[in-house]
Amino acid sequence: MRELAPEERLDWLRLCRTETIGPITFYALLRRFGSAKAALEALPRLGRRGERAPLVTAASREEAEAELRALSRAGGRLVCWGEPTYPSSLARVEDAPPVLSILGRTELLSRPMVAVVGARNASAQGCRIARELAGELSGAGVVVVSGLARGIDAAAHHGALRGGTAAVQAGGADSVYPEENRALYDAIVKGGVVLAELPLGTEPQARHFPRRNRIISGTALGVVVVEAAARSGSLITARFALEQGREVFAVPGSPLDPRCRGSNDLLRKGATLVETAEDILDTLAPMLEGQPPPPPPAVGDAGFEERPAVAPAPAPVADEGALSMILERLGPSPVAVDELVRQSQMSAAAVASLLLELELQGLVERHPGNLVSLR
Repeated sequence: MRELAPEERLDWLRLCRTETIGPITFYALLRRFGSAKAALEALPRLGRRGERAPLVTAASREEAEAELRALSRAGGRLVCWGEPTYPSSLARVEDAPPVLSILGRTELLSRPMVAVVGARNASAQGCRIARELAGELSGAGVVVVSGLARGIDAAAHHGALRGGTAAVQAGGADSVYPEENRALYDAIVKGGVVLAELPLGTEPQARHFPRRNRIISGTALGVVVVEAAARSGSLITARFALEQGREVFAVPGSPLDPRCRGSNDLLRKGATLVETAEDILDTLAPMLEGQPPPPPPAVGDAGFEERPAVAPAPAPVADEGALSMILERLGPSPVAVDELVRQSQMSAAAVASLLLELELQGLVERHPGNLVSLR
């Protein structure tokens, strides 16, 4: 783990902000080219194959510099994957954000975290439980992370303010949603920490919330659900937690209250029942005693050290027939890349190269678990 040099940080930000490049593609480019700078230089020839393919244009240096200046003026900083300040639990997530905008006390990111989430239209009882659980967890040295939504999220942040709480934003780090939580947001910036994957000034949209939820669960050792309807964002966070290998906890609620159907269903499916903070702390005790460092990274840039540094080979020119063959085997439902290798009878390296070019063209979308689909 090391701090990026200023030029490297700028290259990371430019690559991350380039249209059609999501987190998984970002890391694939780093593995292939060895550095963000080399990946940026390769984008024009990678993203254009044939007359109809759109040209992939990297985010400009001026745009990246402007974003960094705005973040600095706001009193924040940009933290990249592999740097010491980057949350260690989140670093283990396959589609972890390559960069995070941080406002507030960055030292809180090195402490163990537990997420407390739940219904926006929460009951008074649910809010009280969330506030008390968060306060007790905070008193035990755990940073409580949530999404700054109304209801359970806000109650959890309030309960943990004294010991330090983390708020993950769906938009930019400076975008407060809902507006009623502005005073709470200001208190968290002063005494806690705010994280965001998207640039400053980005207003949250519906499609941003699942991305935010996978960061909430990714930063945490476990996710506690207090009141959740049968279909709710809190259950999405719980699902991400299971996929990421995190513990899932749920507070039981009345079977007559529709706000508790989702959380009660989690209990039926094996979530740990929670009545007090001790139930959470006892389950997480082995992890709280000493968290392991992030696993060895994958490529040679900002702590990526899986392979010795070698000069990257020139990107091969993809064959149009091979690209068409891969596209024919893709649909809206995600499919394993290994299955594409088997069906196409091409090498894994060739398929990975083709998928990378298709993704840069905006035709293919990657999913955790080495799955891909048509965009």
